[in-house]
Amino acid sequence: MYLVVAVASLLGVLPANAETTPLDRSETVRVFLDCASCDEQYVRTEVTFVDYVRDRTAADVHVLITSQGTGGGGIEYTLKFIGLGRFRDIDNSLTFVAPQTSTFDERRRGVVSTLKLGLVRYVADSPVASRLTLKFEEPPTRVSAQKEKDPWNFWVFRIGVNGGFEGEQSTSLRAVSGNLSANRTTNAWKFNLNGFSNYRQEHFDLEEEGIFTSSRRSYDGRALVAKSLTSHWSAGATAAIGSSTYTNYDLRTRIAPTIEYDIFPYRESTRRILTLLYSVGVQTADYTDETIYGTFSESLLDQQFEVSLGLRQPWGTASGGFELAHYLNRDDKYRIGAFGGMDVRVFKGFSISLNGAISRRRDQLSLRRGEASTEEILVRQRELATDYSYDLGFGISYSFGSIFNNVVNPRFRNAGGF
Repeated sequence: MYLVVAVASLLGVLPANAETTPLDRSETVRVFLDCASCDEQYVRTEVTFVDYVRDRTAADVHVLITSQGTGGGGIEYTLKFIGLGRFRDIDNSLTFVAPQTSTFDERRRGVVSTLKLGLVRYVADSPVASRLTLKFEEPPTRVSAQKEKDPWNFWVFRIGVNGGFEGEQSTSLRAVSGNLSANRTTNAWKFNLNGFSNYRQEHFDLEEEGIFTSSRRSYDGRALVAKSLTSHWSAGATAAIGSSTYTNYDLRTRIAPTIEYDIFPYRESTRRILTLLYSVGVQTADYTDETIYGTFSESLLDQQFEVSLGLRQPWGTASGGFELAHYLNRDDKYRIGAFGGMDVRVFKGFSISLNGAISRRRDQLSLRRGEASTEEILVRQRELATDYSYDLGFGISYSFGSIFNNVVNPRFRNAGGF
């Protein structure tokens, strides 16, 4: 621990005459920083003993930074150092865990300290090595070997409320939402309890037609208990309860045993994960208004199957999946869907992104009987019958010019626009 902190002090490693002997770019290690959630300007400002490049093919080291949540509500950052060119096959991996109570500045400083530590092995094999020094800071007091007792026994609780108002002469909006959660995560067990509620009201002045008011209310509660069986298998159960004016549910519940298999070991989840999940559940539904099937309540038996893929590799990111939901006691009622996205560097400076989802809907059991008014359709106040749904987004980008991007200039960050 203290050695990591000490090596992280490599920031001020230039000798006294550094200003008179500036670094030659041919001497420095070239780094391609690949991080979706980093403060890159801060990194470039704090870690100055390497050269940053925009193109992976011009780099000596590709630093791939991924993150995932911890059981205590914090964030675990994994820094994968991939050697390229003269450092080919010289790879390394380091982790840094930021606790739940850490601020954004503390998290970025921790990432930077870990980044410096990982870069030392590459910089040590370059002419810049003579400019580096290593400093070890003695701990102020002797650290006790006794394990600290956790009075919360790994449980983490959160509660939050959000709200807002907006409007103009003919429209106004007010909204409020709340959420709470209780989670306990260990290597063997995982317990998640989550609740969410939402209220949204809009007023429209239609002049001759008068004032039209649209209101939507919903709440949702979910529980999960999961047991780690092996490095690939997990088993558990889920429960859910909810209500929604939009989907015509006064009360809806579901309880389901669930099993999951990961093609890759779970420990590789920050880089790649491919899971197959299956559950069989019992549902109950109490509807606010009579449905198109002439029911006010019913009990249902369902099964759900999902395949989900997530990749974060040097060439980019990709995710996707397939899902099937089917009511066992209503053979003709089902939902089939697929979703995916990717952001891939095709060649130097050129990348493409694509994301989308599509589903076949045959499971809308809660649709209200009767025609929807024009106002209800326009403001999406009630769910409408549909056979399918989809969304699609794509993009391409190409950059060219200087491959170096070391300079940080924060002036006029918010200038421009209308």
